[in-house]
Amino acid sequence: MTPGPTAAGGARTGSPPVTGRPSDTGSPLDIGRRAAAVPPKTDFPLLDELAKAFEDLAARHPNLVATRRLGRSRDGQPINLHVIGRGQGRLAHLVVGGVHPNEPIGSWTALHLAEQLIQDPAMRQQLDASWGIIPCVDPDGYRLNEGWLKNPADRLHYAEHFFRPAPDDQVEWTFPFHYKRAHFDAMMPETRALKEAIDLMRPDLYVALHNSELGGVYYYLSRAEPELYPALHAIPQALGIPLDEGEPESGHLVALAPAIFAETSLEDAYDWMESLGLDPCPPGSGGASSGQYASRAHGALSLIAELPYWRDARASDTRLTQEAYADLLERTGQRTADLGAVLTQAADEARDLLDWTTPLAHGARAFAQMMGDAAGTARARGRQPEARRPATAAERFGCEETVRMFQLRYGGMMLRALGEGLAGSPDPAALAAVADRLERHCEGWRAAAAADDASEPIPIADLVGVQYGAILAAAALLAGRLAP
Repeated sequence: MTPGPTAAGGARTGSPPVTGRPSDTGSPLDIGRRAAAVPPKTDFPLLDELAKAFEDLAARHPNLVATRRLGRSRDGQPINLHVIGRGQGRLAHLVVGGVHPNEPIGSWTALHLAEQLIQDPAMRQQLDASWGIIPCVDPDGYRLNEGWLKNPADRLHYAEHFFRPAPDDQVEWTFPFHYKRAHFDAMMPETRALKEAIDLMRPDLYVALHNSELGGVYYYLSRAEPELYPALHAIPQALGIPLDEGEPESGHLVALAPAIFAETSLEDAYDWMESLGLDPCPPGSGGASSGQYASRAHGALSLIAELPYWRDARASDTRLTQEAYADLLERTGQRTADLGAVLTQAADEARDLLDWTTPLAHGARAFAQMMGDAAGTARARGRQPEARRPATAAERFGCEETVRMFQLRYGGMMLRALGEGLAGSPDPAALAAVADRLERHCEGWRAAAAADDASEPIPIADLVGVQYGAILAAAALLAGRLAP
């Protein structure tokens, strides 16, 4: 979720409802039961499948679902807002999928939420709201991830077909931002479409549907809502998914409760980077987040539920290790710097051998350069007095796993960019040689990741259930229906 480089499968086993939790079980909505009742999923929908599912819902329920064309993507794909129950409640909520196109759990969540709102008038009445849903706000980026969506359980296959836009191409992080030396106003068509939806809905609850990769569940909220925390903890626990109590995405984040963080503002991130002596707005930086815009412009409660494709018990291990936290940050920071050097060298060698303006190539080069920034941040954090303490096992796992994630993701993106550039290259043989050299590094990264892999894919329906349950819990809170 945070700006910068930090900016699955199998049949569902069936999970019990949330029980013994006063924040949830007393609710007439029975959120725990609803979260556990998501139908089994074995993969993620392709873009055309997702769009057709929403078109079919709107066609079957024209008196309940209104569709508004917000605009088109840079490649001409339509971006639609589907409003369910317009004017039927005193509240208005907006749920948006595809804000990062490599995070498709929200595609099923958006569709399941729409189906349940249509099928269950009692739930709509209890939540006292109209609902706006954008299934995918970055359709171009989503298409570039379609190579792995039908085989999401295989982490190496995922990395081979992975795509994430460069920070200044991310819909989530390209809202206008002006602070000190930072000035960003290059809103993309997709960002303008999302802003229009936010301004149209004026949401009381704004949910950008994100997900992480490996570990456990964690959340962001734009403001403190202590009554909501027990439900956010209970829902994943009931579905057998651990909370992630390891390394947060950024060192300046404020924890509201275990695995629940205050959603960062870009001003806070800027000041924190500046305090570490680092450049707070390096070339290629994006702007403010959609959640920051929704909460500031319209007072929305912004909620993000970050969910992993794969679970690993080490993400929740709070036992102390023998390694100092400062040493851990230095060690993993050096590994990140080494990764950045390898990827940057490949990009430099291929500078004149392919078109670097395509979204894939632009993203690959941007993240190669950003590895150096990430390494510098880790080392600067390690020099702070508060880092002179033992690291927990979860922190060690989180730091090491982040390096592995970067290696697989961005090594895979660079290889893919080089491979897809062969057809139009002025010197295919020279470009192939660059790709071969990078492939040898990637083989080592894949082997190391496989040797340390104790993860297992989480049933997709359980992941959708956590995200769906979190949305219902936040909506119930705002409607006064979340039992104390």
